[in-house]
Amino acid sequence: MAHFDTEYQRLEASYSDSPPGEENLLVHVPEGSKSPWHHIENLDLFFQRISFKNGFTCMLLGEIFELVQLVFVVAFTVFLANCVDYDILFANKFVNHTDSSKVTLPDAFLPVDVCSARIRDNVFVIFILIISGVFWLHRLVKFIYNICCYWEIRSFYINALKMSMTDLPYFTWQEVQARIIEIQKEHQICIHKKELTELDIYHRILRFKNYMVAMVNKSLLPVRFRLPLLGDTVFYTRGLKYNFELIFFWGPGSLFENEWSLKPEYKRGGNRLELADRLSSRILWIGIANLLLCPVILIWQILYAFFSYTEVIKREPGSLGARCWSLYGRFYLRHFNELDHELMSRLSKGYKASSKYMNCFMSPLLTVVAKNVAFFAGSILAVLIALTIYDEDVLAVEHVLSSITLLGICITVCRSFIPDKHMVFCPEQLLKVILAHIHYMPDHWQGNAHRYETRDEFAQLFQYKAVFILEELLSPVITPFILIFCLRRKSLEIIDFFRNFTVDVVGVGDTCSFAQMDVRQHGHPAWMSAGKTEASIYQQAEDGKTELSLMHFAITNPHWQPPRESTHFISLLKEKVHREAAAGQQGIIAENPAFTSTHSLQSDSEPRSLIANLLMGPPSLASLHLGREGSINPVSIGVSEGASALRSLSPVSTSQHLRGSYPSARLPRPDHPAVVAGRAMTGSGTDARTISSGSSAWEGQLSSMVLSEYASTEMSIHALYMHEVNKISLLTNDMHNQQSRGEVSESVNEDMEAARTFPRSSTFPTTSHQAGAAQQSGSQRHYGRTSAQRTPRMPMGGWSEENQMSRHHDPVPEEGSEDELPPHIHKV
Repeated sequence: MAHFDTEYQRLEASYSDSPPGEENLLVHVPEGSKSPWHHIENLDLFFQRISFKNGFTCMLLGEIFELVQLVFVVAFTVFLANCVDYDILFANKFVNHTDSSKVTLPDAFLPVDVCSARIRDNVFVIFILIISGVFWLHRLVKFIYNICCYWEIRSFYINALKMSMTDLPYFTWQEVQARIIEIQKEHQICIHKKELTELDIYHRILRFKNYMVAMVNKSLLPVRFRLPLLGDTVFYTRGLKYNFELIFFWGPGSLFENEWSLKPEYKRGGNRLELADRLSSRILWIGIANLLLCPVILIWQILYAFFSYTEVIKREPGSLGARCWSLYGRFYLRHFNELDHELMSRLSKGYKASSKYMNCFMSPLLTVVAKNVAFFAGSILAVLIALTIYDEDVLAVEHVLSSITLLGICITVCRSFIPDKHMVFCPEQLLKVILAHIHYMPDHWQGNAHRYETRDEFAQLFQYKAVFILEELLSPVITPFILIFCLRRKSLEIIDFFRNFTVDVVGVGDTCSFAQMDVRQHGHPAWMSAGKTEASIYQQAEDGKTELSLMHFAITNPHWQPPRESTHFISLLKEKVHREAAAGQQGIIAENPAFTSTHSLQSDSEPRSLIANLLMGPPSLASLHLGREGSINPVSIGVSEGASALRSLSPVSTSQHLRGSYPSARLPRPDHPAVVAGRAMTGSGTDARTISSGSSAWEGQLSSMVLSEYASTEMSIHALYMHEVNKISLLTNDMHNQQSRGEVSESVNEDMEAARTFPRSSTFPTTSHQAGAAQQSGSQRHYGRTSAQRTPRMPMGGWSEENQMSRHHDPVPEEGSEDELPPHIHKV
């Protein structure tokens, strides 16, 4: 493969028990002072357990109840199938009693000898018990191992981090992380590097998840399908995700030889076809294993769903009509290097606006039908209720109680299809509010929020709870066919992906290169990376994933010092937001993305939204600007002050004074605008350092919440701004394409013919310059015999657009020998 001129310098790989880069590193530790946490072998697992932060008791009880739950489900199901006389239970058979004429519940239970005999004679039940017993023993061994690890984590929190278990819920992850970075100098928990950074910790915790996010972003995983009647659908379940991780990361014969190192043969391109055949065979065998275990897994899924959701459906029938973020949506909307609790907190903030948006699309025909069905069902239910009030013996009539229950469920379901008569239809407004929280959406959604096509695509990210349950039930049946017939076809693309996008980082090991959030290597020109990125179309992350992830990580971790290129990108973006917000305050609104992205949220449909509060500013930051007639301008209020406050939260501008000892560096300075706002909100004059020291757990938690809201608000305003800039860039490119369409068609055909001579994969086909592609100076880089030219922003793979250009990627050049593409290592 042609050599990529990247910032990763060539070094020989080492595949020992620890990540590469420390073979010649000698760390002297006196014998009497060696810490029990010196040189932790598996730091990935260690940091993952620390990030749970639930306390030893919670984790212990959670493990115990998982074991008990498995035994209960299996034992209770076998008991119901073999040890109950349903003729007596349903009063189809009489029982002779000597002391009473009433039939009791124990009368329906079969004797122990009869029950055991029925179990022994049932081969299928014996098979289920054997499989369940083996699985339970495996979980028991894992439970014992986890308890030992949890005890070690508890000791680490108490003795090393100086955190008691009672105060642990009041600490944020950033505070825990700051203490880990600080004690690295004393305990040397990682001997590979003298100092740890926030990015090192995130890489170890999210090593495999970053790969999965990148593969979803590049549309590599087969999760999108076009069905005859349903059209474009997404099928991504927990069972399918488990099989993907089993194949790629930790299963027998996986691509990784341990937690932190990709197998050396996958880093060389000379035998890519052989490795693809081997991976294809392994996927085939795993698919066959899933097919053989399908009955057992399906029975378990049905039983688990029955025991989990039946009571909820009986108590709240409308819960099936509620919505939740799909598993695919959580991967599509996830930033690189974003922890689980950070992701769920962000998505939860956008839940209400997302529900309102989906409720805007009510079918008038379905509404009329639902109203009439609810009327008829309500009439029958009212009569039955009146009869039971008059004489309670009516309940003893067969099927009366069942009818009351079913009619109640029917009415509840029908009401979910009847819209609120006071609801205002404002999809564009709501979609802006949603984007402020979820940060990602395809380009063609903007301006088309009122269309049902956009609604259907958003439903793939924000699905009904009933659809989620149905997909999980169908997963054991569908997953084997996806593995055998869909994933096997992508074996070559998967091999190329792991080879091209894996880098060795000193002290961390092999990580996904997208997780480096390097704008120069994986930036997209349409997302404010023009002139800063050297990435080809094949290397670019879709939908601004690199740029948005970089901003999110820098805002979430203000102590982190990005590389020089990333620092320049962040500072330039913040300056643009601040400058254009100030211009919007002065009335200069033409071609102003910052004003456009935030002014669209100022409406009564979403009162006091997050961005509206930002523009209004907190009491200590905002000042009222009155117009000539004395009226308050809601757009100009606090724009400059709010933008200044956000800019002051930048890791670029605060990295100097935020460095220091971790007890005093967990929060910004007392004169920081966010802390001033926090004191104004709490009504207390307590110093921020006093709050962070734990003198008042409630005040400390409230102050952390204030800073978290400011960070979330800052990220929201920058995400909206970047989407507006991308929208303007797309419109500009479209106009330029229409003007230059006739000038480049001849050269495009020549490039397409030349590109067909190179080997390619079906997922990442050969690049062909589209008719009317924008010609940008300095936008070409040559890798061997190929050239990659940036084109206008392409839609994310898998999302359908009308009248869009065909999407092409750079070719995957063929390597001449196995030594042409050695492992790379991050330059520290």
